[in-house]
Amino acid sequence: MNLELRDKKDCKYDAVSLGEVMLRLDPGEGRIRTARQFRAWEGGGEYNVIRGLRRCFGMDTAVITAFADNEVGHLVEDFILQGGVDTKLINWKKTDGIGRECRNGLNFVERGFGIRGALSCSDRANTAISQATDKDFDFDYIFGELGVRWFHTGGIYAALSEQSAETVVKAIKTAKKYGTIVSYDLNYRASMWSAIGGQAKAQEVNKEIAKYVDVMIGNEEDFTACLGFEIEGNDANLKELNIDGYKKMIDEASKVYPNFKVVATTLRTVKTATVNDWSALCWADGQIHKAKDYKGLEIMDRVGGGDSFASGLIYGLMTTADAAKAVEYGTAHGALAMTTPGDTTMATCAEVEAIMGGAGARVKR
Repeated sequence: MNLELRDKKDCKYDAVSLGEVMLRLDPGEGRIRTARQFRAWEGGGEYNVIRGLRRCFGMDTAVITAFADNEVGHLVEDFILQGGVDTKLINWKKTDGIGRECRNGLNFVERGFGIRGALSCSDRANTAISQATDKDFDFDYIFGELGVRWFHTGGIYAALSEQSAETVVKAIKTAKKYGTIVSYDLNYRASMWSAIGGQAKAQEVNKEIAKYVDVMIGNEEDFTACLGFEIEGNDANLKELNIDGYKKMIDEASKVYPNFKVVATTLRTVKTATVNDWSALCWADGQIHKAKDYKGLEIMDRVGGGDSFASGLIYGLMTTADAAKAVEYGTAHGALAMTTPGDTTMATCAEVEAIMGGAGARVKR
């Protein structure tokens, strides 16, 4: 397949993302409601992808985001720097000292175990990035003068506020103007859309965005809630997944949006919080490719697994131009990312490729 990527010599960045980066506070094996200490990480649906491309796959990346200019904002910046992602595109906003004007987002996350599912409790209203407009970021400079081969954003950022949805559209249109490939992860969160119009608003926004997307990513709920496509045969609790229903949905989506060059969806069957079946599908050039199945995958922390799938998929598409290989990169990377704590990957490209090749979990000495 030919995605018509811009030449690397003409671009400062292989990839950039647009979205919120929050301070994640993790009680470890315990519960948020009874915790006496938290471990701090950084994380965000769009950022996790770009960090994976840098940290695991060695690509040149940057994050487009905004922070309140205070100690918490600079703590998150420090995490981003540790991940190797360029922070030069961050917009710093003045604060009044207590967050009336803008603030930085917090995300409390417990991993879940067995019959107790993972739980996220975010505190992210009125954050700096939710208020950011296209005037806070010179998109023509970023995509035109600096040059970007791949741009990634998603439905979590689009749902932050009515303003953020507008900023997404302007960013994507500018990226397309300069020939940058655009990927978008639908990432539907009902709680985030509830205050700005609910599912109806989610579909209105995402159907507009979808017109400009080259690579569309999502799971079973995302395509239904955000774009209105139904998946035949899935049971309500997703204990069993109907693969033929997924294939029909992807085929329909590609007809409704002929601009889609690639459509990818993760396949997750939740047995318990710590045991899932995991795989993925990828449509390209009229063909659907299914990744190998990771049956009974043991999970330490599922948050960010889909984002790591996206970064592996993007890396595979950019470096191999082979959708069948790309979906294997994505699935293996997502699986590995869920074996470690935190939103972001701790895997290496060599480990991903070893898993793709069938490597087991024997000790390495």
